[in-house]
Amino acid sequence: MTTLSARLTLHIPWANSLKDKRQVSRSLTQKTRQKFNVSIAEVDTPDLHRRLTLGIAALSGTRSQASALLEAAIRFVESATEAELLSVEYVD
Repeated sequence: MTTLSARLTLHIPWANSLKDKRQVSRSLTQKTRQKFNVSIAEVDTPDLHRRLTLGIAALSGTRSQASALLEAAIRFVESATEAELLSVEYVD
């Protein structure tokens, strides 16, 4: 079994409150979890309403499968919202 993880930082320019940020966070995490069966959660920047940091972890039998699953989930997060993906940091 192989586990790969990444940390995504997104900028939400239209978020004027933490409530707006939570709405984006919940939507992204639920959709990503349902579609890819990965672990995803907000991991940092809880008090910054325009910055969202998500952690994603993928588990699979081989490294190549886990990598493909993680990449697909990252692409999905990027396309599923109008928030700007600022950075992706892979964690080994």
